[in-house]
Amino acid sequence: MMRVYLDHNASAPLRPEARDAMIAAMDVVGNPSSVHGEGRKAKALVEKARTDIASAFGADGADVVFTSGATEAAALALAGRDLHAGDIEHDAVAAWVKADLNVDLMGQVNVSDPASSAVQLANSETGIVQILPAGLAVSDMTQAFGKLPVAFNWSGAEMALLSAHKLGGPKGIGALVVKRGTNIHAQLRGGGQEMGRRAGTENVIGAAGFAAAANAAAKDLADGVWERVASLRDLLEETLVVEAKGTIFVGKDAKRLPNTICIATPGWKGETQVMQMDLAGYAISAGSACSSGKVRASRVLKAMGYEEAAAAGAIRISLGLDTTEQDIMGFAKAWLAQMKKHRDRALRGAA
Repeated sequence: MMRVYLDHNASAPLRPEARDAMIAAMDVVGNPSSVHGEGRKAKALVEKARTDIASAFGADGADVVFTSGATEAAALALAGRDLHAGDIEHDAVAAWVKADLNVDLMGQVNVSDPASSAVQLANSETGIVQILPAGLAVSDMTQAFGKLPVAFNWSGAEMALLSAHKLGGPKGIGALVVKRGTNIHAQLRGGGQEMGRRAGTENVIGAAGFAAAANAAAKDLADGVWERVASLRDLLEETLVVEAKGTIFVGKDAKRLPNTICIATPGWKGETQVMQMDLAGYAISAGSACSSGKVRASRVLKAMGYEEAAAAGAIRISLGLDTTEQDIMGFAKAWLAQMKKHRDRALRGAA
């Protein structure tokens, strides 16, 4: 059976540019902290990667601090700070903030004090894009970077979280981008790597792959390749809405990531849909990958004001650059067939 991957928000396939850059970096034997020639060569790779990522992210003049991923970047940015957020943030951010900011039905967070708030740029479950206020303390930009034109220097945020594997880089490396002059306190202490903000030998191979993926993603954006993906997203929604009576298309009229659809069918558990689609050959999710295996309603949808039944029946379909019309139409056919079976079972149960 052919498999179709429609869970790109969880992790994008490794880009060939990233793979090539990582293979080349494997032959660099030095430690970036060593002063000899081999060490300087490794250090040069790390610093070039830092510069390339800053350029692709519109963060020239800011500090790019390499981490093991966006989760560690969140800890580095948020630990010891008293920040507020809406209850739509990724778990990596939610673990450090007070989720007491109101969120409306369109997924927008009401921010009264940006300097003491954390607001994501794009939600991983719904794809909804936020309007960031100037002077914002922290923004999780992991889903937006590589899919939307993003310039950190114009975002209004003091700090931003990034993750390489969301844009086709390797898993296990991310970054905290910091407006120069912003104080952060190291969570991993030891050596003086990463400007004293994150101790430990730098991941030379990961940094090289991250930078190559960021450069390729920037070129894709400039070439308008995500417009094709957005048209496929819209076609899939138009196909499903005809027959999916009673299903809620979350954020359909809001500005969203070009690849993301979130639909909620009250009474049909998201986890059940994910398993049924998996058996049919389609990989989707019932929310953030970091929440997989936890049978619970989407707190993102609940924060937006949806009822428990709708929040429990939510799934996310996230397309990628290699997704085809055949892929989405096959998914639509398979999902609608399972929906019909679900409705038939519900009618028999009510009889």
